[in-house]
Amino acid sequence: MLSSQLQDIAEESRSERVYVALGNSIEKAVSLLKWVFESLGTRQICFLHVYRPSPLIPTLLGNLPASQASAEIVSTFRRDENERTKKLLDDYLIICHRAKVEATIVTIESDQVHKGIVELVNRNGVRKLVMGAVTENCMKVKKSSSKENYVVKNAPFCEIWVINKGKHIRTRNASGNSNPPHTSFCSASSSCASGCASIEMRLSSGSDSKAVEENSYSYIEEVSLKEAEALGNEAFEELLKCKALELEAMESLSKVKIYESALAHEVKLRKGAENALSNTIQDQEKLLVEKDEVARKLERTMRNVALLDIHAQEANHRREEASGKLKLIQTSILSLQQEEQRIRRQKMEAVRWLERWRSPGKAGTANCNGFLGITEELPELAEFSLSDLQTATCNFSESFKLGQGGCGQVYKGEMLGRTVAIKRLHPNNMQGQSEFQKEVQVLGKLQHPHLVTLLGACPEAWSLVYEYLPNGSLQDRLFLKSNVAPMTWKIRTRIIAEISSALCFLHSSKPEKIVHGDLKPQNILLNSELSCKICEFGICRLVTEDSLYQPSFHWSTIPKGSFPYTDPELQRIGVLTPKSDIYAFGVIILQILTSKPPAGLVGEVRRTRKLASILDPSAEWPMFVAIRLVDLALQFCELSGRDRPDLTPTLVRELEQLHVSEERPVPSFFLCPIRQEIMHDPQVAADGFTYEGEALRGWLANGRETSPMTNLILDHLHLTPNHALRLAIQDWLCKY
Repeated sequence: MLSSQLQDIAEESRSERVYVALGNSIEKAVSLLKWVFESLGTRQICFLHVYRPSPLIPTLLGNLPASQASAEIVSTFRRDENERTKKLLDDYLIICHRAKVEATIVTIESDQVHKGIVELVNRNGVRKLVMGAVTENCMKVKKSSSKENYVVKNAPFCEIWVINKGKHIRTRNASGNSNPPHTSFCSASSSCASGCASIEMRLSSGSDSKAVEENSYSYIEEVSLKEAEALGNEAFEELLKCKALELEAMESLSKVKIYESALAHEVKLRKGAENALSNTIQDQEKLLVEKDEVARKLERTMRNVALLDIHAQEANHRREEASGKLKLIQTSILSLQQEEQRIRRQKMEAVRWLERWRSPGKAGTANCNGFLGITEELPELAEFSLSDLQTATCNFSESFKLGQGGCGQVYKGEMLGRTVAIKRLHPNNMQGQSEFQKEVQVLGKLQHPHLVTLLGACPEAWSLVYEYLPNGSLQDRLFLKSNVAPMTWKIRTRIIAEISSALCFLHSSKPEKIVHGDLKPQNILLNSELSCKICEFGICRLVTEDSLYQPSFHWSTIPKGSFPYTDPELQRIGVLTPKSDIYAFGVIILQILTSKPPAGLVGEVRRTRKLASILDPSAEWPMFVAIRLVDLALQFCELSGRDRPDLTPTLVRELEQLHVSEERPVPSFFLCPIRQEIMHDPQVAADGFTYEGEALRGWLANGRETSPMTNLILDHLHLTPNHALRLAIQDWLCKY
């Protein structure tokens, strides 16, 4: 009957998937799978595995709860734990593959295995489940674990087979009834029942009751002996299991002792390390104390050495005092000679300036409103080496960088006892060094009060050295980038006249006209009196002739932000002419009038019907001045160069007369460098500069011994009257 039941179950299992709950023991899993293969004969198996994360994490301090261990250690341990679980499940799949059984795996993570099994059963609709049982003691009667009871209780619609050590011990069908298997005890009982039935039949047949009774006792005794033998075998097996468990327990105790020993050794090592660290810290503290003591001794020694040096210097001073007086006299004589030469040079400069002022326009000596041209004899420019520029700019440090354009970078530096601006050009498309130096000499001879003075050059580094103007550019003033008051219409009109004078001077230079090529408010610098000076002029002369007339060259060298000022004809034909500067000048005039960005400004002014709506109200423009400047600017901004007027001296004088004023521009060398006022008592100091006597005495009276211009120590504090300059100032004041 048992074999027929198992055959029926096997036939039914072959047609339906059987789910097998497997744990972490490979031996128990092999025993359980062997029973499934032999008893159910199924060819489709699904493993149910509950992954139970270990609550304790092994660390150097022992097993710690996961919440107390560091996140990195917990993550590493969990990763290793997952790898072991994956390998275990792969081993289960290999066993099924070798048995030619199709197998799949369903896993779940849970802190309690029995709840995880129930959740997998309910989630996957399991109808047939085989699971192992764990015995709680070694008694003859096997008690099922709480895990088995929980699964049986909470999975009512699932047929469950419970297997222990390869033996079927319990079946719970889907209806919830539990049927124990047919054991040897049950077989003996059946035999006993059959025997009793045969005895009754014999009694009823009238046989001898005594014989029947003897046979009955004999049969019962035989059955009892068999049952006792079976129970004895089972008890022996349980005894062997108990022995095995005792051995396992002893091994576990041994491992615990080994672990405790290792832990004690680790604690001992840790204490030793802590002691060593404490000793090291103490030694370090001692070394620090010794270091401080040595430092104090060194400081005392250095102080004594300094005192000895002072005594030695005093002795040398007394010894050289007599010879020093003689040297002082010689130095005074030399200083007086130098001062006399400086006074003579300043007098000659003042006289030349007055002559140019009184007689403008003389051929061969002046150009465009009486300013010096390139035909006048001037000293050669200074030539610097690359090391000079690197020293002045701290090797072209970013902290010294003033700006960057399409042609190169501009750096601030200290050279020749003054602050300078160093333009470092890109070497691409540049001429050879000899041609470069010749063109620089030409640019250096362009002397005009509204052009930034070129002081020197470095052909080795393709660099130009200019005077430095610290008061910003016209761009900064127009858009109030610094905390200053807006410019009045008179100042703005004067700046327009000064720009026109400088451009007229460049365009009328001989033997070749000079084209600026990159005229924009950023390249128009302002001094303390808001008088402008144009920088970056003539850069196009320094590039090669082949590159100059290539259209792609001009497109690639137009600096970022210069496009609104670029001549449309230059964009079409790629040839730079003085009319290109005229177009940029027209855009700048419109910006000075409106204080607006250049992009689209020409078109906006052409379209406007009410001029007052686009003018900068802070300048308080007179309408007749604004109308004339707008009309002139729009002529300058014609698309065709043929339609743009030239900058002639007549047009420059007209612009100069737009701001009616009785004042004449004061020559810069008439102004005191300290007060920036006309000097009435000019005095020459030891640094060679001339100051207002009262201002310089006030400077020196405050305990200063340095030059107001160079900040260097003065050789002496004697002042010498500059009579030539005083006479020139008086003459200028009488006439103007």
